[in-house]
Amino acid sequence: MLYYLFRFLEGFDIPGAHIWSYISFRALLALILSLVISAWFGEKFIRWMKRHHISETARDASIDPFGVEKKGVPTMGGIIIIVAILVPVLLLGRMRNIYLILMIVTTVWLGFLGFLDDYIKIFKKNKEGLKGKYKIVGQISIGFIVGLTLWLSPDAVVRENISVQQQNQEVVIKHKTENVKSLQTTIPFFKNHNLDYSNIMAFCGEHKVAAGWILFVVMTIIVVTAVSNGANLNDGMDGMCAGNSAIIGVALGIFAYVSSHIVYAAYFDIMYIPGSQELVVFLCAFVGAMIGFLWYNAYPAQVFMGDTGSLTIGGIIGVCAVIIHKELLLPVLCGIFFIESLSVIIQTQWFKWQKRKGKRVRVFRATPIHDTFRRLDSQLDSTSTYLLRNWPHRPFHESKITIRFWITTIILAAITIITLKVR
Repeated sequence: MLYYLFRFLEGFDIPGAHIWSYISFRALLALILSLVISAWFGEKFIRWMKRHHISETARDASIDPFGVEKKGVPTMGGIIIIVAILVPVLLLGRMRNIYLILMIVTTVWLGFLGFLDDYIKIFKKNKEGLKGKYKIVGQISIGFIVGLTLWLSPDAVVRENISVQQQNQEVVIKHKTENVKSLQTTIPFFKNHNLDYSNIMAFCGEHKVAAGWILFVVMTIIVVTAVSNGANLNDGMDGMCAGNSAIIGVALGIFAYVSSHIVYAAYFDIMYIPGSQELVVFLCAFVGAMIGFLWYNAYPAQVFMGDTGSLTIGGIIGVCAVIIHKELLLPVLCGIFFIESLSVIIQTQWFKWQKRKGKRVRVFRATPIHDTFRRLDSQLDSTSTYLLRNWPHRPFHESKITIRFWITTIILAAITIITLKVR
């Protein structure tokens, strides 16, 4: 809104009004504003939650192995994150931008889905929360909406990087002169090659393009659902999910910025995506909200984000990656989320398989995998056998586990960004 106001004032030669046309100014302002909002609103929100004794029942018995009791800590802190993202974006973003609209819709949609889950846990005293099938339906629905919009919207276009010429022994990347609807996506580490979904569906003959778009929509649904659930599983320790997500947000912001600049896009041999610069504003607000939330969520936490926050965070990351055609980079960039999800799948399926044989055998000491590093022997199920009972050899303090996971995510983000230069 402020963007349009100052662009209007620019016509009257108001000093300084032109600065609002610069993406760097609006992005950094969004970062600062979201950080301030999350810090200020967070304090008010936590006081209100405590005053009304609102906390998640499932957390009441959760006591840190090193003696810090988590009883009575307010949850639904994801509301702080959502407010801190939306306010700067609505003030500073170009609201006619299709990508920004999709990000706002995703934030509100998954925020509401997570809110329902937390509401049932807190006010209905049902530790199970919203049934899993309803969560999946909600995640699939927003993935379908995003994928279908990117397919049908005339504003969701790119300029493909298809022309490579040798000039003075230097490789020069050129883009098409016209904007086109494209089914291509970036393949990490492979120079001069993009994956085209229509080529995968070549067996459909003359209908391969339509089939490619259908595959793209399905891929969008899978990405959004997987990353949203991965972030949800990662939210198990103080500051864990917020810190990892902030790092991932910075990496995605870099990708969005270079994708929106035709010179940088040519230099890094990636597709030029007109309009994706507004994602930089959104992602700066996202990172600011994460950092501000960490002020209260760092160990020992004064508030938990709940599913209101974790489902929303994962969805934002997944949708943003799809928009900038970098979804194939997510297994690396969101490696922590991937490992968390994989550990739960392995643990669950192995236990079910062994149970059919009359045995109670588990692989890890606990899942998601971060719980393995803090679980004491006294907390293990005495009726079960653990294949990795002696790994790790001793439990670690929660804050040490969290920071080491952050460091791992920083390394993965650096590797992901390096893929640009490798191309």
